[in-house]
Amino acid sequence: MSEQQSEMICGKNPVLEALRSGREINKIFIAEGVKKTGVNELLDLARERGVLVQFVPKKKVEMLADNENHQGIVAAVAAYDYAELDDVFAAAKAKEQDPFILILDELEDPHNLGSIMRTADAVGVHGIIIPRRRAVGLTSVVAKASTGAIEHVPVVRVNNLSQTIEELKERGVWIAGTDAKKSVDYRKMDATLPLAVIIGSEGKGMSRILKEKCDFLYHLPMVGHVTSLNASVAAALLMYEVYRKRQEE
Repeated sequence: MSEQQSEMICGKNPVLEALRSGREINKIFIAEGVKKTGVNELLDLARERGVLVQFVPKKKVEMLADNENHQGIVAAVAAYDYAELDDVFAAAKAKEQDPFILILDELEDPHNLGSIMRTADAVGVHGIIIPRRRAVGLTSVVAKASTGAIEHVPVVRVNNLSQTIEELKERGVWIAGTDAKKSVDYRKMDATLPLAVIIGSEGKGMSRILKEKCDFLYHLPMVGHVTSLNASVAAALLMYEVYRKRQEE
């Protein structure tokens, strides 16, 4: 765990998840006027963890928060740590499961990343891999959109996705991607293998270089007028198909 950046967590549920996960928190700020009955659990957890809680004017919270959905609660936290690839394999081994990994190819929208992380946590993805350049990283907006999942899903940030895919293959992981042409219906996916699923960017989709490295290509059948789905929706469908088939084993 190496890379860090300063962050504020905004909103009741994200702060609660940070407390529950054991995240290092420097201080929690709650706006004066927020009903204490609505934050009793948060106050109790903060007391147990020895985290300082300070009631401050609403303007102070608004100044600290970087989005409008702070609900009168922000927490100054230790920076988000990016995981290493070994952490992802260790997470799978600890659960005695074959690795299930997501690779996000230059995803730029923090709300999409947060939404994907939320689904990834729900279905037991062992880790997410993102590129260092031309892609969104772990920010407070992502944390808010993930509703706390950011505390539970390891995210690995790499210099070169292509090289990382080669390393995954060497470690026995099969690579799946999506393509509208020359591909198989995603419902026919063999999800019982050690698997990494590539999700393309919002605008360009999956890059040609990564597509060529895929062992399998799948498509999501559509009968409407649009030609593609939102990245987080497509990711959710693919993740739940893997989850469903692994549950049938």
